[in-house]
Amino acid sequence: MLGRLAVQRLNEIRTAFRRTTQASRSFSTALNYHIDTPDNNPDLPWEFNDANKAKVKEILSFYPSNYKQSAVIPLLDLAQQQNGGWLPVSAMNAVAKVIEVSPIRVYEVATFYTMFNRTKVGKYHLLVCGTTPCMIRGSRGIEEAILKHLGVKRNEVTKDGLFSVGEMECMGCCVNAPMMTVADYSNGSEGYAYNYYEDLTPKRAVEIVEAFRKGEKPTRGTQNPGRINCGPEGGNTTLLGEPKAPPCRDLDAVE
Repeated sequence: MLGRLAVQRLNEIRTAFRRTTQASRSFSTALNYHIDTPDNNPDLPWEFNDANKAKVKEILSFYPSNYKQSAVIPLLDLAQQQNGGWLPVSAMNAVAKVIEVSPIRVYEVATFYTMFNRTKVGKYHLLVCGTTPCMIRGSRGIEEAILKHLGVKRNEVTKDGLFSVGEMECMGCCVNAPMMTVADYSNGSEGYAYNYYEDLTPKRAVEIVEAFRKGEKPTRGTQNPGRINCGPEGGNTTLLGEPKAPPCRDLDAVE
């Protein structure tokens, strides 16, 4: 019985995937194989620009010459920044050539880590945290407000190419939940930024989106004016003075 249900479900997934266009597939969570398209195939030329070639040399200098492959993650990140936020297969092949490994070794990394996007994203890639603390604090409502405001679904790019919206799991700042991050690819690798916006409300999230649309750079971090960084709203209530030194610091004096 369970076997038949599993086979039936697998066939449903395969059918749904065949009906889905490449553009509507999720970014980093797409199934882990590549489908050639006119703008993403191994025959398209791709190489690091002159400025980034210098960065490639700098990155490689951090590793022994016989361990070039250890640079695969920072090189993929640099390639993604240069390419406007996503990694075509030709960029992965270029990285493989630099570190002198088979392309499959690079594909394995690019398909494993969710911060590598294998389809196009917006110049401002918005990622709303979906892990439990943020969800309890209203992240679903924040995502819904952004999607409604932009008129897109999750993992779609706006018609003007400015925005895309996705989900990320645990950004590691749960005390300031709910939050989102904005990967700014508007100026390529030279102006790349990756900033957190915390203590969000649906209204404030939309305001941040509109600020980016105007070319502004909203203040990152907590959006609650009553907080300083991760401190409590209204200020500290404990640890208000200098802490006392431990009583047994001088171990020689301990009998």
